Amino acid sequence: MKTYYPEIQPFHTFFLETGSKHSVYVEESGNPEGVPVIFLHGGPCSGTKPDHRRFFNPEFYRIILFDQRGCGQSLPFGELENNTTQDLIADMEHIRKQLNIASWLVFGGSWGGALALLYAQQHYPHVSGLIIRAVFLARQQDLEWFAESGAGRIYPEQWQQLADNLPNESDNFLQSLYDIYEGKDETLKQRLTKAWMVWGAQVALGWLYQPPSSDEPITERMHMQVRMELHYARHHYFITEKQILDACSLLHNIPTKIIHGRQDLLCPLEAAMTLYRAMPHADLILLPNAGHIAQHEEMIDALVSATDQFMSKG
Repeated sequence: MKTYYPEIQPFHTFFLETGSKHSVYVEESGNPEGVPVIFLHGGPCSGTKPDHRRFFNPEFYRIILFDQRGCGQSLPFGELENNTTQDLIADMEHIRKQLNIASWLVFGGSWGGALALLYAQQHYPHVSGLIIRAVFLARQQDLEWFAESGAGRIYPEQWQQLADNLPNESDNFLQSLYDIYEGKDETLKQRLTKAWMVWGAQVALGWLYQPPSSDEPITERMHMQVRMELHYARHHYFITEKQILDACSLLHNIPTKIIHGRQDLLCPLEAAMTLYRAMPHADLILLPNAGHIAQHEEMIDALVSATDQFMSKG
């Protein structure tokens, strides 16, 4: 079973200027003359981590990580103005051009996987391959599964703690949650932030989840992170209902691996199967014991194996 490559440090970091308030953190590690690969983190409003460099052989790959607008080390943190999916796609193209890269392998998981597909559909001449983990298609049914009528049936106690933050019945659950952040009830914001983060962690981690202590402080950064997640969700990730699936025919010449854990309760396996039907040329890899997170040993093995297999094609 394969595991992470050794820890490495970036050889180059910079902030991409975007012509807006946003400065986007970008880093390069591995081999400066190697095959370029760009890693897309999940979230939104998650961010890259040092272990994300370790899915790739540093002697072969030129490893590019960036924090999406308002995320991680990008500035200003949590900023929503000019923060849409199309802005993120434009940032990727600017990074590619600034680094003088003709084409690159695009690697993304969960929301990052959706962003990878959307980028590739607009810029397929510059995509040498795709690795998509934990498929998220940003459809209405995907939002409803997570936030309303799906995963809440598996973890009803935790979902009720989230729903209890809404003062009244609402026809638009996500909008109502977002509206709390636009209001002045700071106590309610505190409760919502904690409930949303607990809910997301429970669904993503499953039985591995360990609830935080009741006295763990809720920071302003946590508020801003949840607000950004709701910003994207309430706008349906700034795409049309079946935009990802409808444009998959543009990707038929791009080598693709779809990797999904059968135990994933945040992004159920149906999404991976649906994407595979739209991309029958792809390799579909189903992991019987893995869930949503990339840190599971079975998932790490599959992801490192995938990047190693692309080395032989390069």
